[in-house]
Amino acid sequence: MSHTAPKRPPQPDQAAATSVTRRSARAGRGATVAHNPTPKAGRNLYAAIGVGLGLAALVLVSLFVRKEAFVVLATAAAVVGTWELLRAMAHGNIHPPAVPTLAGAAIIPPVAYAFGPQALAAAVALTFVGILVWRSIGRVRDSAADVAGGIFTTLYVPTLISFAILLVHPADGPQRIVVFILTTVCSDIGGYAVGVVFGKHPMAPTVSPKKSWEGFAGSFASCVLAGSLAVHFLLDGRWWIGALMGCCLVVAATIGDLCESMIKRDLGIKDMSNLIPGHGGLMDRLDSLVIAAPVTWAILTPFVAVN
Repeated sequence: MSHTAPKRPPQPDQAAATSVTRRSARAGRGATVAHNPTPKAGRNLYAAIGVGLGLAALVLVSLFVRKEAFVVLATAAAVVGTWELLRAMAHGNIHPPAVPTLAGAAIIPPVAYAFGPQALAAAVALTFVGILVWRSIGRVRDSAADVAGGIFTTLYVPTLISFAILLVHPADGPQRIVVFILTTVCSDIGGYAVGVVFGKHPMAPTVSPKKSWEGFAGSFASCVLAGSLAVHFLLDGRWWIGALMGCCLVVAATIGDLCESMIKRDLGIKDMSNLIPGHGGLMDRLDSLVIAAPVTWAILTPFVAVN
């Protein structure tokens, strides 16, 4: 025999109050959704445009005032991006040696600007050695994962960013950086615009559910067009070289976006950091650019003469 007292039915006043509360909650949720500025693609368009314009203005000022200012800006981005990735890896119980990894991020880009590709390779190798030696002092457990995390971070952030430093080194370096950024950003814009309107077939649903094949087609078209025009008018190069660069950059930018999404999903995080309010971290904005930088350098350096 149960000793639990039977539940009393709600009194009329209580039932009415509960009904009103539920209706208010539903209305509040509906109002929130109705006024939510986040579109189908999953981000706040107005804030994204504002952040993009602000970063673009900062880059342009640094480029055309003095090249060294751009080097300083890119180096700062490498250090911040490295710091973000080190913090993110902690969520996966991976703890690369912070001191040599951050020191490498601060040294590698300026070395690339001052001494060229060979010195870049040497600086990266020395950073690897520093990470290995630093991590060898202390506990043995998980040392392989920590060293691998430090090497990956060095390759992914400061090394790739250094290819943008190599791009800016020639006499027409500022124009080359503009071509690189403009073409890569057009890939993002074209994919976003087409994906929001026509996106139905996910490209990689387990990694980035909002990225669609229709959006990729928009990225491809806008990237090829932007590359052709930018190389022809800004660098006096042949339009087909710009089209080739656009084809390669759309693939690189997409891979960069998917790679960071995969890293974040594996670590169980949404954003690399909260450095940019409402948008996550700096690497969440640079994921496409860092992969596209070496591709741009590899195409423009041999095929487009310096003005």
